[in-house]
Amino acid sequence: MRKILPILLLALLGTTMAGCKFIVNQLAFFPDPVDRLSKPRLPPGVEERFIDTADGVRIQLLYLPTPDSARVLLYFHGNAGNIYHRVSDLLQFQRFGINVVGVSYRGYGKSEGSPSEEGIYQDGEAVFNYVTRELGFAPDNIIMFGRSIGTTVAINSAKNRVIGGLILVTPLTSGKAHAKAVGLGLISSLAGDAFDNLSKIKDIKAPLLVIHGTDDRIIPFAMGRQLFDSAQTQKQFIKIAGGGHNNLQANYRQVYWPAISGFIQQLSN
Repeated sequence: MRKILPILLLALLGTTMAGCKFIVNQLAFFPDPVDRLSKPRLPPGVEERFIDTADGVRIQLLYLPTPDSARVLLYFHGNAGNIYHRVSDLLQFQRFGINVVGVSYRGYGKSEGSPSEEGIYQDGEAVFNYVTRELGFAPDNIIMFGRSIGTTVAINSAKNRVIGGLILVTPLTSGKAHAKAVGLGLISSLAGDAFDNLSKIKDIKAPLLVIHGTDDRIIPFAMGRQLFDSAQTQKQFIKIAGGGHNNLQANYRQVYWPAISGFIQQLSN
């Protein structure tokens, strides 16, 4: 009985941990696999491509080539919708004179599978490998952009790598801290170490830009500031007074887009 009890406890713990991960993933992701654009409906110059991840999931990319540029921006979107809903943003980035790759996580858009924290990190790795090995971009010419939950993919993909730059918009510090901030109380402990940007940010070597609105009711402004303060690299913080979580690029475009454009131009100097 003494030998069996520890095994039972370990099994119970494993079941509990698996259950917690399932709950976290259910609360974290809101994919839209239905609202899609056919190739003919994509704007001119936007190419649809598919790649396979290390665990065998086929995911979708939108590629906006700019032949005269050696730089590429990898775009990791938020937790709802799909990459089609970000086409206007991808086009805006391309207007800055760089190549752009928009990533559709597993379960989103035309990508296979179901989203999970581990899964979207694998998606990020697959895209980095595709951009360097297949498209031929040098790592130090890669700029990673993450918004909201996409900041977790961008940070995870950028840590301990020498890349061109990292842009984080409305980033969270961790899943547990975010759960507490939105009022989940004791339930927040179920998040464990999920989406732990705060511990990983210290492994970022690239120049960093963080943008956050002061009236963000989804991911509090203080989280962006704390993450920025913890980073140990060349860095810049843009505070958008009155800005919320989903309205920075539209309602505050006179601050938001010039900040990003200026950061990208600095990387070129």
